[in-house]
Amino acid sequence: MAGESDSVRHTESGLPIAPVYGPEALDGWDPQRRIGVPGGYPFTRGVHPSMYTGRPWTMRQYAGFGTAAESNARFRQLIAHGTTGLSVAFDLPTQMGYDSDAPLAGGEVGKAGVAVDSADDLRALFDGIPLDRVSTSMTINAPAAPLLLLYQLVGEEQGVTSSQLTGTIQNDVLKEYIARGTYIFPPGPSLRLTADIFRYCRAEIPRWNTISVSGYHLAEAGASPVQEVAFTLANAIAYVRTAVDAGMDVDDFAPHLSFFFVARTTLLEEIAKFRAARRMWARVMKEQFGAENPRSLMLRCHTQTAGVQLTAQQPEVNLVRVALQGLAAVLGGTQSLHTNAFDEALALPTDTSARLALRTQQVLRYETDITATVDPFAGSYAVESMTDELEAAADRLMGKVAELGGAVAAVEQGFQKGEIERNAYRIARETDAGERVVVGVNRFRLDEEAPYEPLRVDPAIEAGQVSRLAALRSVRDGAAVTAALSRLRRAAEGTGNVLYPMREALHSSATVGEVCDALREVWGTYEPRAQGCELT
Repeated sequence: MAGESDSVRHTESGLPIAPVYGPEALDGWDPQRRIGVPGGYPFTRGVHPSMYTGRPWTMRQYAGFGTAAESNARFRQLIAHGTTGLSVAFDLPTQMGYDSDAPLAGGEVGKAGVAVDSADDLRALFDGIPLDRVSTSMTINAPAAPLLLLYQLVGEEQGVTSSQLTGTIQNDVLKEYIARGTYIFPPGPSLRLTADIFRYCRAEIPRWNTISVSGYHLAEAGASPVQEVAFTLANAIAYVRTAVDAGMDVDDFAPHLSFFFVARTTLLEEIAKFRAARRMWARVMKEQFGAENPRSLMLRCHTQTAGVQLTAQQPEVNLVRVALQGLAAVLGGTQSLHTNAFDEALALPTDTSARLALRTQQVLRYETDITATVDPFAGSYAVESMTDELEAAADRLMGKVAELGGAVAAVEQGFQKGEIERNAYRIARETDAGERVVVGVNRFRLDEEAPYEPLRVDPAIEAGQVSRLAALRSVRDGAAVTAALSRLRRAAEGTGNVLYPMREALHSSATVGEVCDALREVWGTYEPRAQGCELT
C-alpha cells in the first residue's frame, strides 16, 4: 500500500482508493445488470445461488514432503483434524519429470514436496485413504498426465471406478514459462498434451477437473491483482482455444476447468478481484466461445493464502496475516481454500503449525457469521467500484496480450514475465524505502528473534528412493517396459492421444522419469530466449 502520509492511497495494482464512496462513484451502476444474482450470469456474486449458506468451501490443505509414507501420515493427520480435501505437493525432481536417481535430482529429493517416481510411491502416498471419498488436488504441471494416470491406477487397485474419482490436476504449463520455470516441453507439445488430457478425462475420468489455471504463482512472482487476473484469464483462453481447435466442443470440457488464485492481506481489493474475475470469465466464455452450458461460464476457483507475504521475522505474526487472507478468499467466494502455516517462510510446516492453519479456516467457518448470507459485500460502494475498476484495468492488459498474438506468443516475447518483474521491483523498492509497511520487517522490529526449530527433511530419503527404484527395475519386465515406451514415442510423433500408451507404460511399471524422457526424445525441451527488462 502507499505510504501513510499520502493523501490518496492505492491498491496493490496502483488503482486509487477513494477516501469515501457513494452511488455517484458507480457511473450508471445498475445492480441487476452489473452484478446479477448469486449463481446467475455473470456470476459476480458467486457461482452457486446459496454459496456457503448451503455448503461450505472445501478445506483443502496442501501437504507433501520426504517419502510417500511420511506424506501419507501427514494426510491422515489432516483428515483426522477435519480437512475435507487433500492437496499434494511434489518435490522438484518430480515436478520436472526426473526420477530420484537422475543426476539432476541430486540434493532435491523430497525437499519441496513428496518424491513420486512410480506407482509404488503413489500407492504408499494414499495407503488407507479411500479415493472414492476424498477429493485430491495435485499441484503438478508438465508431468500432470503420468501423475493423473498413476492416481487412476491406484484407485482401480482400491476397487474405485474412474467415474468415482474426484479432484484436480493443475496442468497449467503456460504459467511455468512466465513465473515458475518447472516446464519440460516447448509450448506447442505442452498444449497438445493439455488437450489430450481434456479428451482422456471426458472419456475415462468424467468428474475430474482437468486443469487449474493458476494466478497464484504469478502473484508469488510479483504480479499485482490486475496482472494476476489478466494473465491467468489470457492463459485460460489459450487452453480453451487449443481444445476447440483440436475439434472439441467447448461445453464438453469447459465445465471441468478450474482456477487457482492467491489471497493477500489487502482485503477489499482481493474481494473485488474474485468478483471481477468471475464476471470477466463468464463474458469470455459466452461471447468469444459461444458456450451454452451455464457451468461452462462459471469461474470456479481454489485459493491459497499468500506465501510471498509470510515473513521469517516474528513468524507468529503470520497467523494474523493468514487469517485476514483466508477471510478475503471466503468473502470473495472461493470454492476451496488452503491456509498457509505460519512457519512456512522458515521451513516445511510442523504438525502443530499445519493444524493451526486448518483451525484458522474452521474458525472462519464456525465462529463467524460470514457464511450466514451470500456475498456480504454486494452493493458496497467501495467494493463495487473497485470491482469495476479492476475489471477495466485487467481488460486493457488482456487486450495487450491479444495484440501480441495471444498468451503463447506473448510468453515467447517475454511480455508477461517482464510486466510482473517490473511490478515486483516496484514493491521491493517501496518496501526497502519504508513506504510499504511490513510489520516486523521494516517497522515494529525486535532486537532479537526467538529461536525456532523448523521441520527438516532427512537427507537419507534420497538414498532410500534410489534404492527402491533399483529394486523396481530389477523385478519388472524390462522388455515390456521398453516396448510400451516405444509405443508412447510413436504416439507422440503422430497425432493420437498420448495418454493411452502412457497408461500402458505406467501399468508395466515404467517410471515417471522414463515416461517424460520418452516424450523429451520426440518433443524436445523448452529453451527460453534471453529477455532484457528495464526495472523502472
